[in-house]
Amino acid sequence: MPYDVFGVGNALVDIQAHISDEVLARLDYAKGIMTLVDEETQQQVLGALGAVDTHRCAGGSAANTIVGIADFGGKAAYCGKTAGDVIGEFFLSDMREMGVAIDVTPAAEGETGTCVVLITDDAQRTMLTSLGVSATLSPDDVDEAEIRKATYAYIEGYLFSGEPTRSAALKAMELAKANGVKVAFTVSDPFLIQYHKDEFWELIEGPIDLLFCNLEEARALTGKHDAIDCAHEIHQHAENVALTLGGDGSLLMHNGESIPIEGVTIDAVDTTGAGDMYAAGILYGITNGLDWKQSGHLASHAAARVVSQLGARLAEPFTRDDIDKLLQGV
Repeated sequence: MPYDVFGVGNALVDIQAHISDEVLARLDYAKGIMTLVDEETQQQVLGALGAVDTHRCAGGSAANTIVGIADFGGKAAYCGKTAGDVIGEFFLSDMREMGVAIDVTPAAEGETGTCVVLITDDAQRTMLTSLGVSATLSPDDVDEAEIRKATYAYIEGYLFSGEPTRSAALKAMELAKANGVKVAFTVSDPFLIQYHKDEFWELIEGPIDLLFCNLEEARALTGKHDAIDCAHEIHQHAENVALTLGGDGSLLMHNGESIPIEGVTIDAVDTTGAGDMYAAGILYGITNGLDWKQSGHLASHAAARVVSQLGARLAEPFTRDDIDKLLQGV
């Protein structure tokens, strides 16, 4: 079966909890950012939440995007490493129930990674990530035959945090280009640019056909401040750019053209997965017959819908009729 998008990233089970600022202060983690923790610390945090209701689903940045593409009705596959534990079995079954193909051999030892997402009343999310065996994803796990079936390979920047995941990401890009598959890459987090700026620029000038980034990341990459200046600078080296601007919408660069995409006013409940869902809208659109403006319009509305609810997965997915109505006149 051909795929619209083949994703490569961390395989994490998201555990979401809505908490107060007071509880977050007691846990003593910096609000609104992602912190890497070990499994023992993760279990201590979950224990400290007590009777707080939690919700879990297969997650990780690129995995959220791939699930979003499947939710729109696209065809998608994923490459991520789990363990042969209960959490790992849940990840695989959850992805497959969403229609995502995934066939990576589980690790013989270790624990599946988790991401505890602590959501406060201001819709900010504080993420505590225990990578577990997701950090052992290697080039051997990347299946050339599967990549060959895709129109786009989508790679998450978090893989560049260490080895062997960095090598797995580079292998996926190499195999994609060798098989005529376009490469989309998300920077993932501004902190990565501190350590990988030169390497990211080499990739932008090389195999990357579509770069996803937010304004903070674009500023860190280019040294410029204005969003349009940042987008034009990146577009000189990358064929396509999708630069998100939070509530102000986004800016797409394609064929030398700047395509502004409107923001959608919404009361935010949880910003988890906004960028991931935006990427899903763009990738679904450009692989399913929509033009770039239409894809951006869909992406903007999808991101708004996901922040109006808890969790990174749409509680009410867009149907094909929804998409057609949304794009009337665009």
